Amino acid sequence: MPAEEVKSESAKKNEDWMNSKWRPAMGWMYMLVCIADFVLFPVLWSLVQVIAGGEVKSQWSPITLQGAGLFHMAMGAILGIAAYGRTQEKLNGANNGGIAPPTPTPSFGAPSAPAPAFGAPASSTPAFGAPKPTPAPAFGAPAQPPHPEI
Repeated sequence: MPAEEVKSESAKKNEDWMNSKWRPAMGWMYMLVCIADFVLFPVLWSLVQVIAGGEVKSQWSPITLQGAGLFHMAMGAILGIAAYGRTQEKLNGANNGGIAPPTPTPSFGAPSAPAPAFGAPASSTPAFGAPKPTPAPAFGAPAQPPHPEI
């Protein structure tokens, strides 16, 4: 696995702005498109109708909802994957010069024993052939004598 390249401040400044700012640019663009399509254009559409004909006869149909809202699904996928990718970059130490942040450790008590692996018998499970523990009687119920096995 190749070592991560640590960039100096001057190299970061010379980096293409589109390379470092595309995620926020996509978010801002999506927000502006939604504001225009759901707020600005409906108001302007109604104003144009009132000025031209005196009354509003038809409702604005959002452009981005045409084609079953594919634009919104695509932008949701792009922004969601971009946010996930950036989260992974941060967790891997992208903002720390390639150094991963320390893992948190419990600050009190002794370390706990690891959980048993999936399918492994729990420590309180009796071995095969061992007598079964008798359950405690419910509150107020009389204790039942053990039944002989047949």
